[in-house]
Amino acid sequence: MKLNQIINLHKGLTVFVVAGLMMFYQNYSIAAWVYLSLHGTYGILWLLKEKIFPDPYFKEKINFITSITGFIFLGSYWIAPFILISSQKSVSSAVIAASISINIFGVFLHFASDAQKYFTLRIQKDLITDGFFKKIRNTNYLGEILIYLSFAILSMSYIPFVILALFFFVVFLPRMIKKDKSLTKYSSFKEYKQITGFLFPKI
Repeated sequence: MKLNQIINLHKGLTVFVVAGLMMFYQNYSIAAWVYLSLHGTYGILWLLKEKIFPDPYFKEKINFITSITGFIFLGSYWIAPFILISSQKSVSSAVIAASISINIFGVFLHFASDAQKYFTLRIQKDLITDGFFKKIRNTNYLGEILIYLSFAILSMSYIPFVILALFFFVVFLPRMIKKDKSLTKYSSFKEYKQITGFLFPKI
C-alpha cells in the first residue's frame, strides 16, 4: 500500500465517524454539529487536494504492519470528537467562535501554500521564496497545526492537545527539519533561511 491511501482513508472516514458518534450518543448540540462541519469538511477538502495537487511525499509505499500502525496513529485524532460528543459537554459560544476562526486560518494557510508549492514546482524546480513562503519556510505545516488546534480547543479537553504535541514532535518537526536539509542544495537557501522563520515569521 501507499502512505496516501492510509491517510485518505482516515480523512474520508472522519465525517462518518463523527456523525456516528453524534447518533450513538444522541448528541446534536451546536458544538457537535460545528465539530462535524469543521473536521468533516477538512477531510473532504483533503481528498479534493489529493486529486488536484497531491503531495508526492505521501506516494511512498509502506508495508502492511506500517499501514495498520499508521492508521491507528491517525485514528488518535478521532479522540477529540469522541471526548466532546460522549461527554455531552457544554461549549461556550466564545470557544466555538475561536475554534472556527482558527480553523479557517489553518485551512487557508495549509491548502493555499501547498497549492503554491505544487504548481510552482511543476513549472520550475527551484527554491520558493515568495508568496506563502516569503516569511515562513513551513507555512503548510503551520496551517495543519492550526487546523488540529481548532479541533482540540473545541473538544474542551487537554488530551487532544497532548496528541497534537505528539504529532508535532514525532511527525511534523522531523519533516520540517528534513525539508530544511534538502533545501541546502540551493545556493540561495542560506540567505533565505536568515530572513525567514521556521514556523512563524521572524520579528
